[in-house]
Amino acid sequence: MSELLLEMENITKTFIGVKANDNVNLKLYSGEIHALLGENGAGKSTLMSVLTGVYKPDYGNIYFRGKKVDITNPKHAVKLGIGMVYQHFRLIPTLTVTENVLLNSGECPRILNVKEMNDKITACSEQFNLKIIPEAKIWQLSVGEQQRVEIVKLLYRGAEILILDEPSAVLTPQESDEMFKTLRIMADSGKAVVFISHKMNEVVANADRITVLRAGKSVASMKASETNRDDLTKLMVGHEVEWVRNADVGDMGNCILRCEDLEADNDRGLPALRKACLEVHAGEIMGIAGVAGNGQKMLAEVITGLRPLRGGKVFFKDEDISKTTVKHRNRMGISFVPEDRLGMGLIPSMNLMDNLILKKYFHPEYSNKGLLKKRDIQKATDETVEKYDIKNAGIQREVGKLSGGNQQKLLMAREISGEPDLIVVMYPSRGLDIAATMAVHEIILEQKKRGAAVLMISEELEEIFELSDRIAVLYDGYLSKPIDVGDATKESVGRLMAGIGLEPEKDTDTKEAV
Repeated sequence: MSELLLEMENITKTFIGVKANDNVNLKLYSGEIHALLGENGAGKSTLMSVLTGVYKPDYGNIYFRGKKVDITNPKHAVKLGIGMVYQHFRLIPTLTVTENVLLNSGECPRILNVKEMNDKITACSEQFNLKIIPEAKIWQLSVGEQQRVEIVKLLYRGAEILILDEPSAVLTPQESDEMFKTLRIMADSGKAVVFISHKMNEVVANADRITVLRAGKSVASMKASETNRDDLTKLMVGHEVEWVRNADVGDMGNCILRCEDLEADNDRGLPALRKACLEVHAGEIMGIAGVAGNGQKMLAEVITGLRPLRGGKVFFKDEDISKTTVKHRNRMGISFVPEDRLGMGLIPSMNLMDNLILKKYFHPEYSNKGLLKKRDIQKATDETVEKYDIKNAGIQREVGKLSGGNQQKLLMAREISGEPDLIVVMYPSRGLDIAATMAVHEIILEQKKRGAAVLMISEELEEIFELSDRIAVLYDGYLSKPIDVGDATKESVGRLMAGIGLEPEKDTDTKEAV
């Protein structure tokens, strides 16, 4: 039997009267992959923050190799060999990938051989199928690429206990398989691997054991071979969950968005879109699959007017809008839900009311002669909060204090409030628990039923297949021909995500490749 490497016993942590962890127990064995499941707010991150020394528990004990330890700070955890990739990244935006990895590793020589270190970081990233650019500044990277840097930081350091939060979120199915093969090798070498995931199939397929948290308590721990997705979901939320799916696939109307030969550069001035062509129709959800960093951000931004085109044209209901402003496109009926809901979509220091009217503060319904109509704004906010079940401690509270799911619902509610004809949504369920994900999916499907055209960019293949009418894949700036969701499989889409069948010089018919 594997050695008990670490045990957390009756861990309790309270924040302002709320028990984030309530007598939680967790055992980690060497040679195993352990999955930690739970909704947002269930206490997963708090428990791992206690383990990594970020928080000190109110009471409870931690045993490492049978010896009681008091992990007082993250540095102490690192010395013990405990490392974690957090949901909110610990990166310095103005530094390069290599500099961020080195700062975390402790290898900071007085004279830095940049080329040598870049080569080491590249070798490490390639070894674990994580595509990164060592010389790139963090601010130039997408959210998904930044997550890869965090993963590389952990792997480069060679921690004995590896804790990963959604490690496969930015990988293709094939890369995800390789990632878990790598984690299995690490486990087989005697390390303990913990991963937090919302993907039930992924958990059952790759974990040896699973611990489920709900409302701050550990409600179950079992072998992965003895459970399934439905049972795990019920344990997580405490009741049966009806999964949301697109029941009206293929029922489309007129063409709302048409993109012809789009070309655009990324923030580093390198080609990010290469002759991309696309059509999205009324009453259709067009799913765009692909690994982060292959042009998704640039595609969304050129459509919504946030990034200039180097070539090609964008048509909205047959009108050329290629050179129009963001404000003009908003007024025409184009809305955008960005990938970074706090950094770009919402202003965390402002309250719910102010965030809800950010794009409409000048409208007569909310202002008169330059003065805001506070009562009307408050009424509209109250109605929105009730309609979309946005849990909050008061609409005057800062949006940054809401959970991720409630932030996303508020952002989507604002973007669909004017009943736009085109909605561009990036990674709608990133970082959300099951309940919040289902709520967001219902909002998207409601817009489809209303007749809006929805362009949904996601790295979650389950989400793509459950919601989309058609699917296209972005790889290295090349966009595949869209195919009906019924004609695609996760394996074939995964091949396109890896670039197989998208070689431009072969004039490959993408539908046949799929």
